Amino acid sequence: MIELKGHTRDLGDGFTVSRMLPDAARRSVGPFVFFDYFGPVDFPPGKGIDVRPHPHIGLATVTYLFEGSQMHRDSLGTVQSVQPGDVNWMTAGRGIVHSERTAPDVRAAGHRLHGIQSWIGLPTKDEEVAPSFQHASVKDLPRKSENGVDLRLITGKAYGLTSPVRVFSDIFYADARFTPGSSLPLTVEHVERAIFIVDGSLDVNGITYQRGSMLVFEADERVNMSASATARAMLLGGAPLDGPRHLWWNFVASSQERIDRAKAEWKAKPQGHIAGDPEFIPLPENR
Repeated sequence: MIELKGHTRDLGDGFTVSRMLPDAARRSVGPFVFFDYFGPVDFPPGKGIDVRPHPHIGLATVTYLFEGSQMHRDSLGTVQSVQPGDVNWMTAGRGIVHSERTAPDVRAAGHRLHGIQSWIGLPTKDEEVAPSFQHASVKDLPRKSENGVDLRLITGKAYGLTSPVRVFSDIFYADARFTPGSSLPLTVEHVERAIFIVDGSLDVNGITYQRGSMLVFEADERVNMSASATARAMLLGGAPLDGPRHLWWNFVASSQERIDRAKAEWKAKPQGHIAGDPEFIPLPENR
């Protein structure tokens, strides 16, 4: 087992992001190649998130919120608000452009934002699939209670549950809420597995770990989680990707040539992809 602490960046207005994956000690967990934990942050009236239109290839993004909301727009014409417990799964495939902003009414009132965005690497055969978007409401996600732990499955299969979100590879991603005195073994049905502690602390195989830690386990490692007080954790993993992946800016691909082509395409025509949102993030020149 290894423990990752993440690298924290302050994006302004008190909004911090902790990047757990990729890390020098671990590049991915199953198909998860990127894992950003953000907040919680309280935005005063008039402030919010403005992630301008930007491109992706070769991956699927998964947005999951604990508090607050975000408005997703993309080049497919999708306009979708994501609320706590909902799942926004966007398949970039051969290319998509999207933006993430705070809705005007939420911005005007002030709000708290807290959540995770992760990237799922697509299998090589699906890297050039047509882009698509899925939204699953919190009420549509399967749940169960086991020994005092409330489990909600976000994507994939685990603990006898199956998410309605369509996926491309073996994966699991679950939201686990622990009550005082509860315990749960980490599923053994997946090759690569990790725990990210969102709130409180967890005892994992007899050692206490605090909020903000990601624990990554060996394939045959038996793991038991328990909590002496209220806690919350994300459980994640799946089968490893079918080969290494190149990550550059917002692009993921199995070849450097594909990354270079995506860079050239965005540099040549970065604007005009999202109706009603003409702004864009230019291609970084110094990465």
